[in-house]
Amino acid sequence: MSTGPLETFDDDLSRFEAEGAPPLPPTYDHGYVAHDHARIWYASYGSGPPAILLHGGLGHSGNWGYQVPALVGAGYRAVVIDSRGHGRSTRDERPFSYELMASDVLAVMDTLRLEKASFVGWSDGACTALILAANTPSRVAGVLFFACNMDPSGAKEFEFTPVVGRCYERHVKDYAQLSATPDQFDAFSGAVSHMQQTQPNYSANDLAQIIVPVTVVHSEHDEFIKREHAEYLARTIPRAELILLHDVSHFAPLQRPEQFNKTVLAFLGKTLA
Repeated sequence: MSTGPLETFDDDLSRFEAEGAPPLPPTYDHGYVAHDHARIWYASYGSGPPAILLHGGLGHSGNWGYQVPALVGAGYRAVVIDSRGHGRSTRDERPFSYELMASDVLAVMDTLRLEKASFVGWSDGACTALILAANTPSRVAGVLFFACNMDPSGAKEFEFTPVVGRCYERHVKDYAQLSATPDQFDAFSGAVSHMQQTQPNYSANDLAQIIVPVTVVHSEHDEFIKREHAEYLARTIPRAELILLHDVSHFAPLQRPEQFNKTVLAFLGKTLA
């Protein structure tokens, strides 16, 4: 699985399914923010310019276990947030929406007194970050938009693969361990799926109004998102950049973290310089 101390490979996610990502580092700066009928869990690591990492649907902040130490080691403050209803965070009975989750992120930023941060978003987290950038650009230094769509046409027809299955099984285990409602994964998964199938619905004109720096990152073998959609986003968002990752899929931060981290650090070097 490993070729040496400098590179990590888990292309088929067998390690992730069995063990999860590496544990997040210890920190005293963690807790909950009460916001809009939910308790939103966060943790902060290191010091320096702030980067907020937003995980994908059905996951949680622990999925960033390969990224947080790399960011802290490079001199950044890494902040992770469990999205509403995910991980340790709770939710009420309302349907999920990316706008609601974006407002939760702002509440955490206010609690931590972060006027502005760069965002690294993965899948649903990327959508949340870009909506935050569109709605409150003064709070967003930049968005690394990895592996998501901004309208339904960008999604591929779903195909259940062994890699997708291994990730799903890990999410099931983690939800049972972390959630305040550990026996409700099926309802949770259904509600997240409904959001993903019906949101967001950004038009080309909506995308053209985004004024913050955006780097669109797309994997060669992404199971869920069309490459042409990533190209469309990079073409339509003003001054956006497109980066293609080779030999990885929707789960690049876990499959080949060094490759993914190099892309993240280059993005932060531009937006948090």
